[in-house]
Amino acid sequence: MAAAARFFIRGANSKLSITAIGTGSQCSFGATLVKLSPSSNSRTKSQRRHAAHFTFQPDPEQTQYGPTQKMNLFQSVTSALDNTLANDPTAVIFGEDVAFGGVFRCTVGLRDKYGKDRVFNTPLCEQGIVGFGIGAAVAGATAIAEIQFADYIYPAFDQIVNEAAKYRYRSGNLFDCGNLTIRAPWGCVGHGSLYHSQSPEAFFAHCPGIKVVIPRSPVQAKGLLLSCIADQNPCIFFEPKILYRAAVEQVPVESYTIPLSQADIVQEGSDVTLVAWGTQIHVMREVANMAQEKLGVSCEVIDLQTILPWDVETVCKSVVKTGRLLISHEAPITGGFAAEISSSVQEECFLNLEAPIKDDQLLNPVSQLLVSLNPRLSTFLLRSSYQWRSARKRHFVDHPIRKQHPDGLHVPSVFCILKTVTSPLH
Repeated sequence: MAAAARFFIRGANSKLSITAIGTGSQCSFGATLVKLSPSSNSRTKSQRRHAAHFTFQPDPEQTQYGPTQKMNLFQSVTSALDNTLANDPTAVIFGEDVAFGGVFRCTVGLRDKYGKDRVFNTPLCEQGIVGFGIGAAVAGATAIAEIQFADYIYPAFDQIVNEAAKYRYRSGNLFDCGNLTIRAPWGCVGHGSLYHSQSPEAFFAHCPGIKVVIPRSPVQAKGLLLSCIADQNPCIFFEPKILYRAAVEQVPVESYTIPLSQADIVQEGSDVTLVAWGTQIHVMREVANMAQEKLGVSCEVIDLQTILPWDVETVCKSVVKTGRLLISHEAPITGGFAAEISSSVQEECFLNLEAPIKDDQLLNPVSQLLVSLNPRLSTFLLRSSYQWRSARKRHFVDHPIRKQHPDGLHVPSVFCILKTVTSPLH
């Protein structure tokens, strides 16, 4: 069934006829799949590839950590894992296909360098992967588990929430599995469809005893991953997979750490605070630049970096300065982590707010049930981000409060991209 699903997604790009196995006759079911897929068109391969809804903006080169080397995000993850295996003889890496380098090549070459006892494959069982990691960490090893996609972390939910997170508490601090780090590719990518596009960070943000971290760039990825590995609490490290190759920076070669639970002010401003994490930081930076150029609005952009426990102080200080807050993430709005931020800021900064807090969402990956019927939809949605930005501009300029108070700024309300871009696909 999985093979058929993969063929359904990929088959639209193929011009080969489909034959029934063992018969040589044309398979009507396969032909029907191809006919149903709207991806069968005359567009060139290069036209189909560019689905990014943002432009990656690298940070200034970090020279304080020593010599640097040009790396993309997956290479920076590999570098962090390499440093860990070299410096910690108890460190082990395990997961589905990690011995071969993993589906995103984040562990490529590590088994050959450090041996099959330290970098090894596991059965296709997320609950077993995390359960094994808990046992290894309790026994004293530095356990680094990989879940092949964040969408498949749910079978391990019980092990993470009821075991790993509570191990220290229920033993009265006699035992813990703080040496456990769980890595997982996260977020939408443009062609991931239903089970390869989700952003599940909010599910784990409700659980004390673990830390949840999401980087925005190669430099952040390596430093934050090394911090997670060194931290004495179990950590979940979500890696934006759309950035694996799209994000390239000069990354320090040697080990270094970036503090957890400390947000990063990516761009300073005075009129409105924009909070995001992961890929959305680059979207918000584009929005901030547009607002400055077109409207003269100064936006302060904050990368939360650590979702749990998050940096309340940095966000609240910014909101006290600007009086306005917009939070953006890829995950569904209902129950998303933006709700926690909104609640905390409303409580701490109520007298400083000049406008209601707004939660914004570029794309709801869970809504990609439509994509399972139409593989083109996710790519089309990501390509249509200009409509999202244009709508944001209209909210900035045309909102009644803006007209009544030209010197003020009303934070734009939520704009649902699904309402505007699905009709051309019929």
